[in-house]
Amino acid sequence: MPDQRLNYVDGEWTDSHTGETFETTDPATPGEVVATYPQSDAEDTERAIEAARDASEEWRETPAPERGRILRQAGATLERRRDELTELLVREEGKTRTEAGGEVQRAIDIFHYYGAKASDLGGTVKSSSARDVNLYTTNEPLGVVGLITPWNYPIAIPAWKLAPALATGNAVVIKPATLAPGVVHEMARALEEAGLPAGALNVVTGPGSAVGDTLAGHEAVDAVSFTGSTAVGNTVYDTATADGKRVQLEMGGKNPTVVSRTADPEEAADIVAAGAFGVTGQACTATSRAVVHEDVYDEFVDAIVDRAASIDHGHGLDDPGMGPHVSESELESTLEYVDVAQGEGATLEYGGSALDREGHFVEPAVFSDVDSEMRLAQEEVFGPVLAVIPVSDFDEALAVANDVDYGLAASVVTDDHTEANRFVREIEAGVVKINQKTTGLELHVPFGGVKDSSSETYREQGDAALDFYTISKTVYDTY
Repeated sequence: MPDQRLNYVDGEWTDSHTGETFETTDPATPGEVVATYPQSDAEDTERAIEAARDASEEWRETPAPERGRILRQAGATLERRRDELTELLVREEGKTRTEAGGEVQRAIDIFHYYGAKASDLGGTVKSSSARDVNLYTTNEPLGVVGLITPWNYPIAIPAWKLAPALATGNAVVIKPATLAPGVVHEMARALEEAGLPAGALNVVTGPGSAVGDTLAGHEAVDAVSFTGSTAVGNTVYDTATADGKRVQLEMGGKNPTVVSRTADPEEAADIVAAGAFGVTGQACTATSRAVVHEDVYDEFVDAIVDRAASIDHGHGLDDPGMGPHVSESELESTLEYVDVAQGEGATLEYGGSALDREGHFVEPAVFSDVDSEMRLAQEEVFGPVLAVIPVSDFDEALAVANDVDYGLAASVVTDDHTEANRFVREIEAGVVKINQKTTGLELHVPFGGVKDSSSETYREQGDAALDFYTISKTVYDTY
């Protein structure tokens, strides 16, 4: 029987005032309902915001080491329940067991990381030019923050927003994505069990047009952090900044891997395949363009086709090479881009068809003879579709890599250290990797993009996240 889940508002698990619900289903077996959730509206969201506002003073005044203890204890609870959370993530989002387990572990690590960081929160002491003045700074929470999170990393991304927000003393209202909200509920349960005060965290499920818009525009919300599409993110930004909110956006990507003439085509294919086809290509940092020197182009195309053809599909709990798309609409979007690419004249080297089986499965697709002006080379696909673009030299490779509106992640495969250094300097991306896939992030360093991939205001993760959720106060103390 499907789970019957509720909103979490002011320390209570409660239904929407409308009584309406929506369902999540298993992407590998779409007829199977996983859980039902409240279809919340603006009134439900306002009640959650009011609860956060009422709780913000108590949570703000809680000593930072105590806040850290609660986060670490919640992390320990998540760790004990790792297998259960992994299965829930697989059943709602569709990832393979290995992928989902890795994501759950990342959330656990994030809670422990920011739990430890909380004890070191503070300001700095500076020398004053006056003899009788103590000069120092303090860092204070913003107040109430709204978090709007996506379905593709349904526990990791909420964790890397939520943990630093709570560690720094903010009260939070979070709207998880409607396709896979279950693991956010389980994070709330872990924090509740750890002793988080009522109202310091509130979880409201429902459509972005009701819940998300209310969070972005409500006068009692001091900051908004959003991850999702560029189109929606820009709307959130306009709404939130209209009354001066602090805003952090992380959005789409069209991430390149440049394959140099010095690269081993087989090694390059391993790196690109992992970045392009992992998590069914449903990552904002996924490799969607391989920009390949003509001297190794043919060998690379043969090798990447071999990698794509070797991937097996199945239910994520069986831990295949690739799981399904999260929904029918995401599958249809990928198939549409396959048709568009063929219509533009790109050569379909492999795949690109829906599998003749139950579930939202698609073969990974490899296109060669792609021109940088094609839609396939310019627009985010968000599926396991790779465009392979030939170039004649490294100058052209850099120009092609930068010839998009996005700038999230980029990598280069090369044995030439001079090329690698130049790539770091000249590539227009917030995350740059050398001889690595574009996907995969360390939690203790900043994450974010440039151009249409980000608001270019604040970064996430590491100490950068603490900066976003706090404001500095400078104190001149005469004694």
